[in-house]
Amino acid sequence: MLPNAEEDTLTILYTNDLHSHFGAMGHIAFMVKELRSQQSGPVLLLDIGDHMDRAALETEGTMGQVNVDVLNLMEYDAITIGNNEGLTFTPEQLEHAYAGLTSQVVCANMLDLHTGLPPVWMNRHLILEKAGLKIGLVGVTAAYAEFYELLGLKALDPMHAVADSVSELRSEADLVIVMSHVGLPFDRQLAEQVQGIDLIIGGHTHHLLEEPLRVGQTMITAAGKFGRHLGLIKVQKDAASGRPAVASGVCLPVESGADDLDVLGALQIHKDRALERMARTVAVTEQELTIRYDYESPFGNLLAQAVRRFTGSDLSIVNSGQLLSGLPAGEVSEGMLHACCPSPINPCRMNLKGEHILYSLEQSLLPEIADKQIFGFGFRGKQLGGICVDGLEIIYDPAAAPFHKIVQASVQGVPIVPEGVYAVGTLDMFTFGIGYESLKLGSEMEFMLPEFLRDLLRIELQTAGAVESCFYNRWKAKTETFNENL
Repeated sequence: MLPNAEEDTLTILYTNDLHSHFGAMGHIAFMVKELRSQQSGPVLLLDIGDHMDRAALETEGTMGQVNVDVLNLMEYDAITIGNNEGLTFTPEQLEHAYAGLTSQVVCANMLDLHTGLPPVWMNRHLILEKAGLKIGLVGVTAAYAEFYELLGLKALDPMHAVADSVSELRSEADLVIVMSHVGLPFDRQLAEQVQGIDLIIGGHTHHLLEEPLRVGQTMITAAGKFGRHLGLIKVQKDAASGRPAVASGVCLPVESGADDLDVLGALQIHKDRALERMARTVAVTEQELTIRYDYESPFGNLLAQAVRRFTGSDLSIVNSGQLLSGLPAGEVSEGMLHACCPSPINPCRMNLKGEHILYSLEQSLLPEIADKQIFGFGFRGKQLGGICVDGLEIIYDPAAAPFHKIVQASVQGVPIVPEGVYAVGTLDMFTFGIGYESLKLGSEMEFMLPEFLRDLLRIELQTAGAVESCFYNRWKAKTETFNENL
């Protein structure tokens, strides 16, 4: 139990959803060091998940080692995993990355499918002691069960997992903290339904709570995203109950200022190593592959080809916004593919009715859809972009009214019919209803992990005849078709 003295107040510092924004980490590290020096009582430093993001070259090029070094240099006490750790790395890759981690990984709702136990690098929960105060930590992450199963993990219901851990910890711990990478709606529900939680520190939905939110006897807080804020919570002995309780909480803006030189030095070393690794040539192309978001282009077609080939589907539907830039002629490096396709998006295969395919094609011809900015579910592009296809020939009338522009769409010369069912290769993000929402209505979905779209592009670029094929048009305006028949 905390002594009565004010100087023995527990200070909790935390980060969440940094997403490998290394530009902010040097200053956050400096702030943490300064705050530690200013406290006479114990300090606890936690991360609530999505510290890693493979859209960052440093993380991709070191397979997360750069993130682990930052965590070690800042002397975190414990971390939990977000979906960017758990779903974009295999368990084996995470085990390798975390082998040198000096802090504890805590997550109550993740088990190894083969052993039925948490992975060897993970704790269901734990108790840390700070100046005589026993702090029970429970971690929990968003349970994308189908995806985790493909990686060899079983994602348990987070509510039940937290309830079980809190039940085990409550009698032993003076303070129970849930590190929740599930989102604010879940955190509210958790506080309402599970008794015995003193504090929930949240993430995943990128919400910023500049002051703690009280739900019953539980305080909820979170520090936004991308390292724009550092969370700070003060815990003191409650005069009425005699138990430690949250006394105050703020989210400190992370602005320009002094940086921790050790962290900056480590970041530069890892960046240099990542650049060296990512410079490896993976393919050679004799032609420039351009990308457009408002019209069919070769690089978009190549991506559609790659997805169709990898998924073994009748046709493929992808969005051009996955590609941030084109590829020049000549040698193509691993880093070039990462730069133009950074999103940790996986391919999937589904059975989709013709009416939903046709509706999506119609949507693609609307500028307000193709130009739409979207966020989340792994997407790291600038805009949604139009639809790119393979295995499909489309005739459209650009002058027709919206949702009446598709004249005909055919698979191997046979027109698609609304009631027909087709095997479609597409992207996992569409199954969540983001972007082209009709694509979430497929059945018999088969998700294909751990390959990302950039892995498929590399394979396609190495396939004989693939580059030549991507220059063949799939979309033909009605006027073009008429002129060809003259």
